Amino acid sequence: MLERYAGYQRIAFDCPAEGVLRLTLNRPEHRNALDAVGHRELCDVWRTIDADEAVRAVILAGRGPAFSVGGDFEEVEAVIDDFQARVRVWREAKDLVQNVINCSKPIVSAIHGPAVGAGLVAALLADISIAAHDARIVDGHTRLGVAAGDHAAIIWPLLCGMAKAKYYLMLCEPLSGEEAERIGLVTMSVDAAEVQDKALAVATRLAQGAPQAIQWTKHSLNNWLRQAWPIFDASLALEFFGFGGADVKEGVASFREKRAPKF
Repeated sequence: MLERYAGYQRIAFDCPAEGVLRLTLNRPEHRNALDAVGHRELCDVWRTIDADEAVRAVILAGRGPAFSVGGDFEEVEAVIDDFQARVRVWREAKDLVQNVINCSKPIVSAIHGPAVGAGLVAALLADISIAAHDARIVDGHTRLGVAAGDHAAIIWPLLCGMAKAKYYLMLCEPLSGEEAERIGLVTMSVDAAEVQDKALAVATRLAQGAPQAIQWTKHSLNNWLRQAWPIFDASLALEFFGFGGADVKEGVASFREKRAPKF
């Protein structure tokens, strides 16, 4: 099963159960921050999985103390300074959402520690999301100085309602795994020590189920997301429009200097 995934640099792969493929974000020395290579790999891998007949269920996890802390600042600054880099990342961000939604195999995310950025996109778009009680989930776009694009507008209101979505997305308020479960943003929350085992148990049950029935159920339910595509498309365009403005430069500077931003 693993031969076709041998060329990946930022994602590790293993098969913890028959028919189950586990993807582990594998840059723990950087708390699984996604550089240009990692962002592209996380975008593209879902097409490969969709075509892999040996895979019947997927787990998405992160190695080390963080699930993923988002994009690294070098990549963010490239998007700010280089129009071609901005176009490239915009396309990848669009494809990431589309590829996760259209991947026919059921996806289970195992979220622990900080979960931000593109890693969080895939984790919350997963069919079943399992978060540690003490996970720290945050959409940091407005704190960075850009609109909450990528996945937020398409999925947060559907999961937790418009009132909660506006509060957490506009204020960049972090959520624990427990709070995320309470408001419906994730499927369930468990003790940190149980996240991987629970994800594996759920993925194994999915892999042992009727594949077409499960895949077609996923396809049907994800039509809610497909019909909201114009909302997502607008939010992503506005996010990347913002990378050409002054706010994002102040946002990045304040992160680097470990101070509050002055927008």
